[in-house]
Amino acid sequence: MRRSRAVWFTATVVTVLVLIGCAQPGSQQGQSVVGYAETADQAPVPGKPGGTFRLGRLEPTAIDPYNVQESEGIFVAHALFTGLVEVSGDGTVSPGVAEDWTVNADCSQWSFTLKRGTTFHNGEPVTAESFQRGWQRVAGKDSGSEVAYHLDEIQGYPELRDGSAATFSGVDATDPNVLRVTLAQPDCEFMLRTSHPAFSPVPAVAGRADNQVFNNQPIGNGPFMMDGPWLHNHGIRLVRFENYTIGHKANLDAVEISMMPADTGLQAEYNGFVGGQFDFARIPTPLLAQSRASYQPQGKWISKKTNGSNYLLIMVTTSPLNNPDARKAISLAIDRTAIVQGIFQGAQTPATTLIPRLFPNAYQPGVCTTCRYDPGQARKLAGQSGLTPGTMVHLQFNTGGGHEEWTAAMKQQLEQNLGLRVNYTGVPFSQLLDNAQQPSASGMFVAVWIADYPTPANYLIPLLATSSIGAGPNEPTSGDNRGRYSNPEFDRLLLEAQRTKDEKARNELYQQAERIAIGRDLALIPLWERQQYWLADTQKFGNIRIDFNENPTIAEITLR
Repeated sequence: MRRSRAVWFTATVVTVLVLIGCAQPGSQQGQSVVGYAETADQAPVPGKPGGTFRLGRLEPTAIDPYNVQESEGIFVAHALFTGLVEVSGDGTVSPGVAEDWTVNADCSQWSFTLKRGTTFHNGEPVTAESFQRGWQRVAGKDSGSEVAYHLDEIQGYPELRDGSAATFSGVDATDPNVLRVTLAQPDCEFMLRTSHPAFSPVPAVAGRADNQVFNNQPIGNGPFMMDGPWLHNHGIRLVRFENYTIGHKANLDAVEISMMPADTGLQAEYNGFVGGQFDFARIPTPLLAQSRASYQPQGKWISKKTNGSNYLLIMVTTSPLNNPDARKAISLAIDRTAIVQGIFQGAQTPATTLIPRLFPNAYQPGVCTTCRYDPGQARKLAGQSGLTPGTMVHLQFNTGGGHEEWTAAMKQQLEQNLGLRVNYTGVPFSQLLDNAQQPSASGMFVAVWIADYPTPANYLIPLLATSSIGAGPNEPTSGDNRGRYSNPEFDRLLLEAQRTKDEKARNELYQQAERIAIGRDLALIPLWERQQYWLADTQKFGNIRIDFNENPTIAEITLR
């Protein structure tokens, strides 16, 4: 799983100072602030070969599947590699290299039948062994992969990680056209996991995970191939793979990705679009209203609710927020509507769930009954829980992500409405993650979660399951449940859901679990739904859509 590295940019300090009292208590119950309207997808146009699509991105951690982790790297990896299944922007799953798949009665054994005749960019055939090789390369002890845990359900994963085995005992590639996978624990949604780049096939030339030649110029089986090595801190150029047969061949001749400075990434992207250097760009928050006014009439403005949640990570095992009423008091004291109106210019929507509306069959608005502004009720619950005036509460955010203004407003609200002393600090992103892992951590940390595959489980399990703590009470967490929430009833429901084949029944179990963790225990505090905005040259290019990872669907884009 991953957290977004660049989420919001800053607004003015003057805006912060007038936030308190902008909304009436309880105003969020009617969801009066709903964010900018979503734009419809372009009408499809026939594809034709030609054109170079240009955009800016931050420098990825990796583009080799063994360690691809954030949206920048995933964007490149999905262009270079096609896995067993593919996922569209709305979470719909379709065949990739696997033309179909079957699962046994208890969801512990999966068989994927592969399309015949597909090849890597170097002409090597893609077979079941190609997938086995790629997965073992990710999970091996010496890989150094930070995303190997995506494969942890496969039988033999612990032995690969500790070096006692060199192969996955649960992966059978003896038939080149059929990949058989045995899981250590049943999972009726396992095929969804395989959409992550960590499950990509690799050719024999890939070698070990530390093969720097392959790291910088991966040879994949996707619709695009590298046109020379990755020029770090400068750019990546992709060209169409002419022999792509897994799906429709790409229309674009090339995609040019320029690496943006880490401190001014979104602003540099935006400037590049305005100046004609780029054909696609994300938008800094202070410029949303201006951009919308200028570009929406031209059809160049894209607005979408996306796959993600913005929330406060709460340390639920340490004082003073180790009581559900204390956490609910914090939530009720936050005027989300005022922050959205004042900082985000009305461009976001206050959240009342953890599971986003991208999953309509599991989405249950209002499950967080205290995700509204009611300072009177907040003070009542604070008094009941011992969160008395003068209590010190820590609030930490990552610098460089544009969190300064809205967190300053939240600090002001908590101090005014509850009389708390808020220890408010900003640190680099890596330091924030490290601080939140410590057993003595207390208070609240700014967090954003974007799912890697399309299931509510990809929110509930990594963020809230006991198994995702990954450490003892006196050790730093090693999983993504950094708040250390643990509830046996919640865990049981998730385990039952994973073993449930019927999708409707499975979603009902996910809803029950969310009602416990968010509705009753408020283990995390939802803030606002994730809605993103882009500019695109729709006069020059057609079929520009947004994928599940908030990137443009370059395999579909075509010159008009």
